[in-house]
Order: sequence, then structure tokens, then C-alpha cells
Amino acid sequence: MKKIILLFAICLSSFGYAQQELKLDIADALVVRSLEFSYEKYLTDESSFGISAQFNLAKQSADFRYNENMMITPYYRHYFSTNEKWNFFGEGFLGINSGKKEIKGQINNNGGTLDSYEKYTDGALGVAVGTKYIASGGLVIDLYGGVGRNLFGSNSPVLVPRVGLNIGWRF
Repeated sequence: MKKIILLFAICLSSFGYAQQELKLDIADALVVRSLEFSYEKYLTDESSFGISAQFNLAKQSADFRYNENMMITPYYRHYFSTNEKWNFFGEGFLGINSGKKEIKGQINNNGGTLDSYEKYTDGALGVAVGTKYIASGGLVIDLYGGVGRNLFGSNSPVLVPRVGLNIGWRF
């Protein structure tokens, strides 16, 4: 019983001290019809880790959409400044992504060509850079861009984008 209480107290103290953020990527929601939610926890003033979950809402036949139908992205950020309002950062991430890749030109029974889709799941390793604005009331706005490379699948896209304009709240 003492071990459980000690473990619970350690967990509470680690969460109570650190600053945390919840964010929504509004650029994805408005431009490409997908939702991306992020949670970020600061380790120090200069570093944090977080996780993002992106869900693509656009139809497969849409003219402009992400290849990925879903992507879970754990990331680590290093901040190059400790300014209270503006910070610049570099990010390393691992994107676990799944979707459908278009296979063009299969011949059907009538002799015509038929486009089909093949499902894939893969993991991408990548980097991104960005900037973050932190208001004194807790409002957070961050802008970032980067790219990752899928490592394991042969039928998945080679590159995975990591682009966003997040708005959220720090607590």
C-alpha cells in the first residue's frame, strides 16, 4: 500500500510542476478537411515532448488531401530561445501512419483500365522546424513545417508531411 501511495504522489508531482498544452490544428481543418489534436508537456524551458493525432475527413477521390487517413505522431521539441512570448524550435518525430495508396492502370474484364487502392501502415522518421507564440493568458499559437520518410512499407508513400498551424491553451 505504501508503494502505491508513493507512486501516486510521484505521478501527481510530475504533472503538477510541468506546463502542458492542448492544441487543434486549424489549418488542416480549414484547408484539407482533417482534424489534428496535439498534447504537449514541457520537460524544461528548452524542451518538451508531445503527441499528435490526425484524422483525414476528406474523401479518397478529393483533388487535394493528405495520403494518410490517420497518423499518430509522438515528437520531441527543443526550443532555441527561452523568450516568454516567442520561441523557435526544432522537432524530431516518429509518425505512425495508415491510408490507401492509389494503384493506377489495372486492366479490368472489359479491357479498360481501373484505378484501385491498396491499404498500408508504416512508420516515418522526420524533422520539422517552427515558431510558437505564448500569450500571458495561456493562449498558444504555433506554426511548423517538416517532412518524414516512411521506413518499412513498400506500398506506402515515400514522404510524409508535417505541417500545421495550431491554436491551443497552456495550463
